[in-house]
Amino acid sequence: MSATHKVRLNRLFNNGKCLDVAIDHGIANEPDFLIGLEDISTVMSSLIAAQPDAIQVNYGQADLLQQVAQKKPALVLRTDVGNAYNAARHREMWAVLHNPEQPILAALQMDAAAVVVNLYMIPDEPGIFRQCVENIGRLRHACEKYAMPLMIEPLVMAPAGQGAAYGSLGDVDKIVPLVRLARELGADIIKADPTDNVEDFHRVVEAARCPTLVRGGGKGELSAVLDKTAALMAQGASGMVYGRNVYQHSNPSQVVKALMAIIHQGASGTDALEIYQRF
Repeated sequence: MSATHKVRLNRLFNNGKCLDVAIDHGIANEPDFLIGLEDISTVMSSLIAAQPDAIQVNYGQADLLQQVAQKKPALVLRTDVGNAYNAARHREMWAVLHNPEQPILAALQMDAAAVVVNLYMIPDEPGIFRQCVENIGRLRHACEKYAMPLMIEPLVMAPAGQGAAYGSLGDVDKIVPLVRLARELGADIIKADPTDNVEDFHRVVEAARCPTLVRGGGKGELSAVLDKTAALMAQGASGMVYGRNVYQHSNPSQVVKALMAIIHQGASGTDALEIYQRF
């Protein structure tokens, strides 16, 4: 790992821990994901004031973060777009890089601390899986050349007709091999689903052999989210990547403060809820 690579990771991780707030949901072309993000400029301003470790966005919104002169969270830039999150099943499933010829050029121009890409495993959809592997190969080559940390998001998706279309699964026996594959492909950071049984998540961390962040998924009841966050940190997670569980709550900045207390100070879910309710 190069010195520049470590510099970027140090911007992302504070003493090895990270809260990355994801507001890159506009790329999914799904209306439900935009609830709470309609005025993304205001959301961004609120999040910058709350000071999570990082904010994850797409290229077209990154200027809202990087044009700010004050101390601000690190930028994590998404590099791919696909149709895996739409409510209806598609005849053709696909995932492509924004810029396949120069896949991290935008990240370098916007001074990102890391880039993120999906690794979808969807039943009966081998084509999208192959596309994801090809995307990662292109990114890995560019990331090595320019010392950019690569975050891979391995997602075990549900079969069509099982709950929400292409919802992700928490089956540890399926998550662990896919996380291991992501590491084999060169992940510097893993962003993985929580396991159905939180006490199994240490197996995901062991398979990753690199900093492992937990993705949040759909909005949940806040006290349960905070309790689960504390439990996942106890299993060895390096932090969280939460989106809807931040920006779809009535006071996103206080949710950030509550999560930061868990991730960086070892607060319990109960203590974190009191922080949220304090203001």
